[in-house]
Parts: sequence; C-alpha cells; structure tokens
Amino acid sequence: MTKILVISDVHANLTALEAVLANAGKVDEVWCLGDVVGYGPDPNECITLLRSQPNLAWMMGNHDYAAAGDLALEAFNADARKSLLWQREALTPENMEFLRTRPTQAVTHGEVTMAHGSPRDPIWEYVLNTLVARINLGFFDTPWCFVGHSHFQVVFQYDRQEDDFTIQVPNPGDMYELKERAILNPGSTGQPRDRDPRAAYAIFLPEERAWTPHRVEYDIKAVQKRILAAGLPPRHAERLVGGW
Repeated sequence: MTKILVISDVHANLTALEAVLANAGKVDEVWCLGDVVGYGPDPNECITLLRSQPNLAWMMGNHDYAAAGDLALEAFNADARKSLLWQREALTPENMEFLRTRPTQAVTHGEVTMAHGSPRDPIWEYVLNTLVARINLGFFDTPWCFVGHSHFQVVFQYDRQEDDFTIQVPNPGDMYELKERAILNPGSTGQPRDRDPRAAYAIFLPEERAWTPHRVEYDIKAVQKRILAAGLPPRHAERLVGGW
C-alpha cells in the first residue's frame, strides 16, 4: 500500500516541517504543493530537508517563484516583500536554481492533478469557495485535484447527482473516502490560517482512495525568535501563535 505525504506552504518554517515529517512517519512519496520559502527564517534548511525525501514531487508556489527572482515583488504586500527580499539574499545559488526548476503548470500523478493555487491558475488563484471550485472543475481531468495556497485544510466535494459543490472540513485524523471528484487542500505546514496554529498536512493512500488530514504541534516560540532575530516582520511571528 502506497503512503503519500502531501504538504504545502511550509514558508521557511523548519521546526514545523520537522514536526510534520516525524509525525507522518515512513512514507513512500512526498508531494509538496509549493511555497516552501517566504515569510519564515529557514529557507535553505527547508529546501535541503525536503530534497532528501523519497520520490519527491514539488510544485512551484508564488513565494517560491518570487524568491527565485522570476516574479515581481509588487504583487505582494509590504511585509511579504520584505521577507522575500531577505529570502533572495539568504538562499544559496544551488537552492535558488532548484526553485527555478519547479513546475509552474499543473502536474498529473495517476488519478491526481497537483497545483499550488488552482488548476486554472497554478501560481496565483485561491480556491476559497464553491464557485471557484466549480469553475476549476473543467480545468483538470483527473478524479481529484490537490492544491495549497490558501493555508486552509479543506475539501471541496463535488456531487455529480446534485451537480453541486460542498465544503467539507474533516477532523484531523479522520479518514475521508475519495469517491466523486474533489479539490483537496492539506493546509499549511508552516503558517496555518484556519485559526489552528498546529502544522498541517495530509496522508493520501491512492490504492484505498483515502485522504486523512493531520495536525501536529511544534515549538512556535522557537520559530518566532528566529524570525525576529533575522529582522523579518514581527507580524510573521505573531500570526503563528493564533493560526491566522
């Protein structure tokens, strides 16, 4: 039985990433939906750790794209721009080049389409409601699509009989059976925004067609100290404790 770890939006938070990898245990593959850098204090360490994972698939996120120098910083707010400028200086040439090679278009793995934002706009679009989910249904052909970007751990479930989408938020640890088409988000590992400060991830079992969201606690105070010591915006430290 293949066990796949699905993560997104690590945002240079090494402590959260380490907690997720430890909590997930042994996996056969790791699928990263983008934004490994941005906001946090540990971009090189996160890239290096992720690159060591088995059978890694890694999508380009908007912060990855900007940190690699391929996206104008004017698209980001002032705090995010400050962080990205710092990330550009901090990243090693090898890690910068690695970021530049990440896929900017949606990628298909078996029965899953992967994108950072959405299959329609893989870098930028947020899937935050059922209207956007419905629009994106026509932009992927697989049964399921995994996305990140919003920092919300959620499932947009399509019901073919009703021709309608619903928003499902499975409890962490509860297995969600994948039947009809759906757009699924594992949540943010390094900067959750769903008022749960715990690091988020999901386990996908393709043979069983099962998706299980998870949350894990980590040492937030240690990350906050590193953010402030690096001279990064205090807001990026403050929001971790509240999950906003």
